[in-house]
Amino acid sequence: MINETDLQHLQRCVELAKEAVDHGDQPFGSVLVSAEGKVLAEDRNRVGNGDATQHPEFALARWAGENMTAEEKKNAVVYTSGEHCPMCSAAHGLVGLGKIVYASSSKQLSEWKKELGVETQSIQSIPIEGVILNAEVEGPVPELAEQVHELHRQYHAKQR
Repeated sequence: MINETDLQHLQRCVELAKEAVDHGDQPFGSVLVSAEGKVLAEDRNRVGNGDATQHPEFALARWAGENMTAEEKKNAVVYTSGEHCPMCSAAHGLVGLGKIVYASSSKQLSEWKKELGVETQSIQSIPIEGVILNAEVEGPVPELAEQVHELHRQYHAKQR
């Protein structure tokens, strides 16, 4: 069940996604939060430099692996504007991070790309649960998903 704290962190993810668009990157933003509710790290998409692996979820998984104990990682929450791709899901699972809460789903993103006439990538979209065994996942969040949808519209309009 999504609560007010979840919504606040997800709203920050949407702000980071907007920042990504403002810098010419795809609209994704993520926040890593400790079990005590402290924001530990945040990032936005940075694929505009040509490195398609510069996803914020991947960056947070790497940060967690370098800076957190196994127990801290297990009890942390990753909030993100869009559901993890398979690469980010694998990184999340391999590092041992806990719960994932996302504003918009990979299924929604696929539908939006079709609507916008955008070619899909060569990587198949797989729900997080299809990559991470026993994943604890919540999302999408309709009141924020439409904001993310608008950011995708803006990003792809700039690309044309």
